[in-house]
Amino acid sequence: MMIKELETILSEALKRTGYEGSLKVIKSNRPELCDYQCDDAFKLAKAYHCAPMVIGEAIVNELNKFDRFEDYFEKVEFVKPGFINLTLSSTFINRALIRMNNEEKFGYPKPEHVDTYVLDYGGPNIAKPLHVGHMRTAIVGESIKRIINYVGHKTIADVHLGDFGLQIGQVIYGILRDGKKNDEITLDYLEKIYPEMSALCKEDDKIKEECAAITKDLQDGNSTYQDLWKIILEISGNDIKRLYRYLDVSFDLWQGESDVYQYIEPTEKILKEKHLLEDSEGAKIVSVEKDDDVNSVPPLIWQKSNGAYLYGTTDLATIYEREKRFQPDYICYVVDNRQSLHFEQVFRVTKKADISDANLEFLGYGTVNGTDGKPYKTRSGDTPKLDGLFHQVQEIFVSKKEDNKDMSEEDLRKIVNAILKFADLQNSRDRDYIFDINKFSNTIGKTGPYMLYTYLRINKILSVEHVTNSLSMNIYNEVDRNLRLKLLELEHAISDAFQYRMPHYIAEYIYTLADLANSFYQNNHISGLEDEKMKNDWLYVLNLTNKVLKEMLNLIVIEIPTFM
Repeated sequence: MMIKELETILSEALKRTGYEGSLKVIKSNRPELCDYQCDDAFKLAKAYHCAPMVIGEAIVNELNKFDRFEDYFEKVEFVKPGFINLTLSSTFINRALIRMNNEEKFGYPKPEHVDTYVLDYGGPNIAKPLHVGHMRTAIVGESIKRIINYVGHKTIADVHLGDFGLQIGQVIYGILRDGKKNDEITLDYLEKIYPEMSALCKEDDKIKEECAAITKDLQDGNSTYQDLWKIILEISGNDIKRLYRYLDVSFDLWQGESDVYQYIEPTEKILKEKHLLEDSEGAKIVSVEKDDDVNSVPPLIWQKSNGAYLYGTTDLATIYEREKRFQPDYICYVVDNRQSLHFEQVFRVTKKADISDANLEFLGYGTVNGTDGKPYKTRSGDTPKLDGLFHQVQEIFVSKKEDNKDMSEEDLRKIVNAILKFADLQNSRDRDYIFDINKFSNTIGKTGPYMLYTYLRINKILSVEHVTNSLSMNIYNEVDRNLRLKLLELEHAISDAFQYRMPHYIAEYIYTLADLANSFYQNNHISGLEDEKMKNDWLYVLNLTNKVLKEMLNLIVIEIPTFM
């Protein structure tokens, strides 16, 4: 909103010079010179066949003649060869802060049209214990969902469990082999039998074939296998829900592959009507290669020669179901980067067969690595289970300070979450990152605890002082000005996070704001300050800062403890 206001003023000044066009204002890349800048003189010069300096100086001259100049600017300068540098006035900064403070969501504009987004994230396989790799899709997906909601759109979050694949056949094989009764099937047993059977299938092709046959019979409705599957689903599903509750991750739909089998037939009917299904050595496939492909894209396998269905089948049937039920504008998949080819195949078939009009988005994420740069492992070389990781992070945080031992379990849960989530979300989601528990557990530096500590520190000041709802037009020093300017960048951070589906824009903003707030606190001593106007202004700014911190931390799925 603030940027648009500046752009309107500059565009009107341009019009008064006799030139036509709209001007864009961006944050200055040289903050020591100015706050914002406009570089469009170059573009206009090309259109009007003149030097950028001619247009740039004309705009600056008009701005400096503006009757209400001081309401907006402290200084406007032209810098060769074609830059317009804008330094904002205290009046403009403070008016914008007052609007932020008084308006819902700090004045973030509502969308012209409310779109429906289906978000597919989480996606763990039933019967397999959740490990550190499952954490990333849950955290990133939940944050993207909250950001989309915040800007005013509707979201439908679907965990889309892997509950009908080969791993279920393997576990059922193990249960039957071990002669387990229904009441003997426990979470501990499932966590033991799955890796055992998975390893066995890699060694013994005959057993692998038997497990595949069980999976096929389960999908075809075998009652014995269905009964065992329901037990596995309940036990494993309840544990998955418990872990997601710990992470404060929620879903509107707890569906899985099994729920979309009813949609396979109507989806196949569409593929047949469009003459897209081909036979290939007994299997049914859909070709998706394009003439302009740089790399070959293999066909999507719709059905194996033994009649079994694969992920491609159920993913297409799921898109069919989502279109039928929700008519979404967007369907977004928060999944591992390594699944990009699979989803490229699925998306191409969807559009080729006209299964859905929705925009299909692959929101890939990188891996969580240890300090050695390899996928994160425990000391024994295993991928750590989430329960173990939560416990390990809590132990390390508690060991950092004696007072931490007295914290409640709920506060510790929130801090563990902050450690894990800020470690993840400060990175661009599409990149791998190194997870260092010791580093990310500190209350100083770019860490979750530092953000929480900053909020609680400010909150302590606000709890003992009276905060008024008025702000003067004064700014008292550079540290004060820097914090106020950062508050005004909030809209841009939210817009980038939403547009690119990248929560790290919010995380980066929170960190910089927290750092500036701490600098403000250290340089501007409020306690005992006799100048009441200055004191009220600073309390106002700190109060707004904490309101922003709290709402933005919520967007990256971080809750605030009672104390640290």
